[in-house]
Amino acid sequence: MGRKRDREAGSDDDDTSKKHSKKRTTDVDQVSVKPQLLPSMIKNKEKRSAVYAKIKHDKKLEKKKIAKAREAAENRALELGEELPPRKVPRTIENTREADETVCKQDDEELFAGNDADEFSSVLNSERPPKVLMTTCRFNSTRGPALIKDLLTIIPNADYYKRGTYDLKKIVDYANNKEYTSIIVVHTSRREPDALLIIGLPNGPTAHFKLSNLVLHKDLKNHGNPTGHKPELVLNNFTTRLGHRVGRLIQSLFPQDPEFRGRRVVTFHNQRDFIFFRHHRYIFETRENKQIVASKKKDDKEEDDNGEEEKTPKLKVIARLQECGPRFTLKLTSLQHGTFDTKGGEYEWVHKPEMDTSRRRFFL
Repeated sequence: MGRKRDREAGSDDDDTSKKHSKKRTTDVDQVSVKPQLLPSMIKNKEKRSAVYAKIKHDKKLEKKKIAKAREAAENRALELGEELPPRKVPRTIENTREADETVCKQDDEELFAGNDADEFSSVLNSERPPKVLMTTCRFNSTRGPALIKDLLTIIPNADYYKRGTYDLKKIVDYANNKEYTSIIVVHTSRREPDALLIIGLPNGPTAHFKLSNLVLHKDLKNHGNPTGHKPELVLNNFTTRLGHRVGRLIQSLFPQDPEFRGRRVVTFHNQRDFIFFRHHRYIFETRENKQIVASKKKDDKEEDDNGEEEKTPKLKVIARLQECGPRFTLKLTSLQHGTFDTKGGEYEWVHKPEMDTSRRRFFL
């Protein structure tokens, strides 16, 4: 009996020691894995703002420290005549986009062969001049014709016809008989232009764009007045097969022999499948280089003491831009084979909500 009691007492002591050791280990784990105090976890507004300001200040100091270290490394490399340390490339949505098989390559012979046989080859090869017919939807407001008035100053050889009650298919037949190469239809909703339809003639295709962020020529502050010269066209970042086709459709609206004397530039810049439209005038000016002027001021005393003649400051050429307007943003919603046909038309590409599952997937 005595031995059993000793064994039970020993087992009880072991259990208590194990419990104490478990408690100690859990306490050590809690101390080592202490959760970081986030501003969102604090209910008091003053304490929360103070913690957030401290975190922001620490990040700013760390950023300055890294910048100073990088600048010191660059200066040291310049003194020793070595190569500068490589700068880190920031991660953006553009340079981390998902891989796409349809991205055009420079040595793609199939793509160049298709360019010579597509619907825009006759206009882009200057075999026939571009001729554009512009109209609105049936029930439009004053903003629709106002946008067309601005577009008439941008696109040469373009005509505006009031829509009236004519069906769009009849307008396509009329434009084909009059040898137009494209049709632009401005759609309005709630007295504001919200869509743009571009139809290539005579065989299509038809592109439907959503239009947003419209600022007319008259609403721009300090806007310039464009001349009647043919503008230069800049298409930027249309990298995929679909983007290449949309770019050629836009290119077929403009003549292929720009008049550089007018100093006009029309830009369609694609970024994350949004096409930003801008219209500028540019001018080149010559100005003194600021760095050379600053060094000249420092060396004025030495030049005066030596009695040398003053050197003429070096000049640099800069370009200044003046926006003429209008300004708007386009987003492609569908691309259809042939001319406009809502019932029996076949679509090359249609945007669907299921395609927007990733922020890093682009189609143009």
